[in-house]
Amino acid sequence: MKISKMKIKVAGLCLLTWAFVSTSCSDYLDKTPDDATSITLEEVFSSEIYTERFLLRAYDYLPCETNYNDNDYWALGAWSGASDEMNITWTYPMAKEMNRGSWNPKMLEGSSSQGTSYAMWWRYYEGIRQCNVFLENIDLCPAAQATKNVWICEARFMRAMLHFFLLRSHGPIPIMDHALKMDDEMTYFPRNTFDQCVDFIVSDCQYGIDGALPMIYTNASGTVAESLYGRATKAAAYALKARVLLYAASPLFNGNADYAKFANEDGTLLFAPKDDSKWGKAAAAAKEAIDKIEGSSYYGLYYSDEPDNGYRNYMELFLPSKKWNKEYIFARNQGTGYSDNIHQEKCMAANGMGGWSGLCPTQELVDAYEMANGSIPIIGYNADGTPIINGASGYSETGFAATAGKHYPAGVYNMYVDREPRFYASINFNGQQWRGRQLEFWQGGKDGINVSKVDYCCTGYLLRKTADEGVDVINGKGGMKEASILFRVGSLYLDYAEALNEAEGPVDDVYKYVDAIRKRAGLPGLAKGLDKDKMRERIQHERQIELAFEAGHRYFDCHRWKIAEKTDNGYMHGMNITATNKVDYSKRSTVGDSRVFEKKHYLFPIPQSEMDKQIGLVQSPYWE
Repeated sequence: MKISKMKIKVAGLCLLTWAFVSTSCSDYLDKTPDDATSITLEEVFSSEIYTERFLLRAYDYLPCETNYNDNDYWALGAWSGASDEMNITWTYPMAKEMNRGSWNPKMLEGSSSQGTSYAMWWRYYEGIRQCNVFLENIDLCPAAQATKNVWICEARFMRAMLHFFLLRSHGPIPIMDHALKMDDEMTYFPRNTFDQCVDFIVSDCQYGIDGALPMIYTNASGTVAESLYGRATKAAAYALKARVLLYAASPLFNGNADYAKFANEDGTLLFAPKDDSKWGKAAAAAKEAIDKIEGSSYYGLYYSDEPDNGYRNYMELFLPSKKWNKEYIFARNQGTGYSDNIHQEKCMAANGMGGWSGLCPTQELVDAYEMANGSIPIIGYNADGTPIINGASGYSETGFAATAGKHYPAGVYNMYVDREPRFYASINFNGQQWRGRQLEFWQGGKDGINVSKVDYCCTGYLLRKTADEGVDVINGKGGMKEASILFRVGSLYLDYAEALNEAEGPVDDVYKYVDAIRKRAGLPGLAKGLDKDKMRERIQHERQIELAFEAGHRYFDCHRWKIAEKTDNGYMHGMNITATNKVDYSKRSTVGDSRVFEKKHYLFPIPQSEMDKQIGLVQSPYWE
């Protein structure tokens, strides 16, 4: 692959800086030299221990994409709050700027130390430089060649991963395949084409697939090496390769007429014409990933010890106490054991229970969950925003449950009765039993807006997925450190089903892998005889539910499908939280201001400070 020669001014894209001291809480990242600030590169790479620690510093740049408070240092993503699956109560997160449509290139000039979405461009290029410096100096290390071969594969995988994070948000980006030096000629720094970026990421993944990466790390006895969870593996390389090819085939990046003339200053077009064969390549990569990963016997869909219990199957998958189960392919390791820092649990917990009530699913997402019988309750919306109810589904928006169900107590609004198991595993709603009592989100209730004018449930729903009911939120004790999932077997199944349906239509394998997800969730399989368009709708719907609040899936799915102008525009909805009783509370209401999504918002702009420094670096479409 031809890669443009890249030259920049000093400090451009933060590519000339690097840090050696780790700030991560994960065990294997907490190992730094006693005097890391003064150690030289020669000293680093003359020591096997220091060399490995330098490599592990690259993992510190992975985002915690299941940490939805995007003001948090490691979240590095406003994705859930900027999509139609969540409204964040607080006013300061980057997601709120995105909701308002008020973000701009100047706003994204944050330094890497901010650690928020504002600094995404800086952080990821810093991490890429870390990988490149490692690759250019690893030959100096006295470690055994077999060890170095694994490390090289890890560094190239991490370089690919960080390029992918930038590619999905910014589109075509400058590829950095080497570490710039202070004496480099610093005059020209263009974007590479989108296809060049994809090929580069695939190449780095393939290097690990064909090379020394293990499918999983094991001890000398053959048991899984838990101390190495979170390190790059062959399984992770397969999954990333499949994911980037899926994105490359998608409408935003494949034949998008809006980007047909997007070019570098020299006239190089950054997007190629539409190529439907990309779907077949994505499907083949995903199927190979599934076959190789599951064939290793280390990976597969997670099932609880009650395999017919869809609620437990799904709920347990994301519990910190069940982390690194067989479904995990790759995740950011937050460390082991328990922590008194339960920030995430507080964000999810009701204010009347010591929480901050900040992470609030929308009514739009609640409406998307199916009934227990597999039917879809809401099939559309009227012009005034009222729902069009599927009368055959058994769904009702009047009255309250006379008796308790398996996953809800008596007295809850009928909207929440007899929904699918993943709903109860993901959403806390008014009247639901949680932490020893029923939740009360109306004004005057124990968890209502009157308790705090800052920390309150703004939609009438709180995030339950990943929450540990046993954590002592009030006293801030007992929270187990989480692992932020980036790839799992279930998401790979849906990647494959989507790509295969687009390439070949709803063939048997499409049904097989979607239905496997539904079976695990306690739902019937899809109706037979769907055409390609109907199957596309069902796969998109399945991704919305199965992958909710994970790794930015909903945000980036709606973007790559080019439907965000519909999903992320206008008002989001919830319950009437200012009502003083549960009857009036149980009415749909708009949440916050009307959201703004314009064509330019499909891709992030490059920070203005970078545009000012770089000759040849063109701004993202429609941001000029």
